[in-house]
Amino acid sequence: MRRRDFLYLTSLATGASILPSMPLFGKEISLEDALNPVDVALKKKMADVALNTAKSLGATYADVRIGRYLNQVVATREKRVQNIANTESYGMGIRVIANGSWGFAATNILDNDSIAKAASLAVAIAKGNSKLLTEPVKLAPQKGYGEVSWKTPIQKNAFEVPIKEKVDLLLNVNAVAMQAGAKFVNSSIFMVNEQKYFASTDGSYIDQDIHRIWPNFTVTKIDAASGKFETRNALSAPMGMGFEYLTPLESEKIKGGPVTMYKKRYDILEDVKEATLHVEEKLKAKPVEPGKYDLILDPTHLFLTIHESVGHPTELDRVLGYEANYAGTSFLTLDKWESKKFNFGSKQVNILADKTEQGSLGAVGYDDEGVKCGNWNIIKDGVLVNYQTIRDQAHILGLPASQGCCYADSWSSIQFQRMPNVSLAPGNTPMSAADMVKNVEKGIYMFGRNSYSIDQQRYNFQFSSQLAYEIKDGKIVGMLKDASYQANTQEFWNSCTQLADKNDYRLGGTFSDGKGQPGQVSAVSHGCPTTRFNGVNIINTGRKIG
Repeated sequence: MRRRDFLYLTSLATGASILPSMPLFGKEISLEDALNPVDVALKKKMADVALNTAKSLGATYADVRIGRYLNQVVATREKRVQNIANTESYGMGIRVIANGSWGFAATNILDNDSIAKAASLAVAIAKGNSKLLTEPVKLAPQKGYGEVSWKTPIQKNAFEVPIKEKVDLLLNVNAVAMQAGAKFVNSSIFMVNEQKYFASTDGSYIDQDIHRIWPNFTVTKIDAASGKFETRNALSAPMGMGFEYLTPLESEKIKGGPVTMYKKRYDILEDVKEATLHVEEKLKAKPVEPGKYDLILDPTHLFLTIHESVGHPTELDRVLGYEANYAGTSFLTLDKWESKKFNFGSKQVNILADKTEQGSLGAVGYDDEGVKCGNWNIIKDGVLVNYQTIRDQAHILGLPASQGCCYADSWSSIQFQRMPNVSLAPGNTPMSAADMVKNVEKGIYMFGRNSYSIDQQRYNFQFSSQLAYEIKDGKIVGMLKDASYQANTQEFWNSCTQLADKNDYRLGGTFSDGKGQPGQVSAVSHGCPTTRFNGVNIINTGRKIG
């Protein structure tokens, strides 16, 4: 840690607790240690020890992941700093195929003897597992890439930005909210750097440096007379970017609606100013009248509906029942794909999987089994055309290669199929969100993620938003509260009638998409434009029954 940072932190008497909403893991380290990378040549030597040991013991395939996972969180509340932490998790995971079966072992002791011991254990586990096999693992072909590297194209490494600058920004955010009448406000910046090295017996040695950032806040106001309160969270999106994400560009500003938006960067000060006005409006907002409405959904809201109703049900392992015990299954069974005509949505609906989109959380050069990443169609003109696969699934769909969807959240976790960025393509006809509103007679315009519920097959669901505005005869007439929409996935996406164009396309996402047993989390983005859905059922979630 730099001396000026240390003096600044000690003067603030920083609290020691880790915020429960921040998935930090690993040992605490100094900022100076975090900025010192591991030598690539050393990682190759360690990987070769594991690969050579596995092959000598009978493995027909082996891969090695050396992972160094860095997290930093800066968290504040009102005028206080609640927490500042830098953590590191560093070690090696070894995956092998022996006797036709998978085996896996991991170690955080990275001397030659310990690495060889872990590789031996992985082979022994594979041979033990093989006694239970009904058929051997079948891997899609994968060429080796030799020694290659990939890095998130950041402009400013968030870990190199002085702690004081981050603290000052967050305390300024809090001050703006308090001056505007907020009773409570907390704010935070969460930063991630995954330094990942992959090597395999296919001949790949892949070094990757991946960066992500997520600024956030929650503003609360209380009505003194009634004691009721309302909150609004930040409308930020976690992004695969550096600290430049928090330097907004005026040229990217989207104007003309009840909420100010930016295409790729984020103005946290402008957002918190609006948030304090929004919570005041929410305290006075009228309850929604249940019924059928045309919905206009902003990307800050729609990304989560895409995640739950499109991203998860098109994961092939869910379709095959591999996740039935925990995460669930999928209504998009193989027979629907095989028919080549299953009507998932209207002809306006085109869903693309993409592991390369710049700025997205899921953007990497290569996945966690050494497959070079790309993009492909999942829904084309409303029809289901594909799923998400990894190397040992590709043959099930008759694919010649993996789609690069393999990921593990730690060196100590075995990699498996995880969601790529799954996005709704924008419309081809020039159209802004403001243009869309003008054509709505009775509707609701929603912003921000809030509560949601969806069944285990990802079919029946209910979603609500941070902000909901009533539309009458082409005009926004005021804020509503307690509005939630109910639908099933197929009828919802078939009600899609209009999409704004590429100038309105934005990313949303999550740092903590959960799946697997033992559970793992992954970071994934979902892009979309503002989108219209006609005749959707709206309920009032605050109405008392009886």
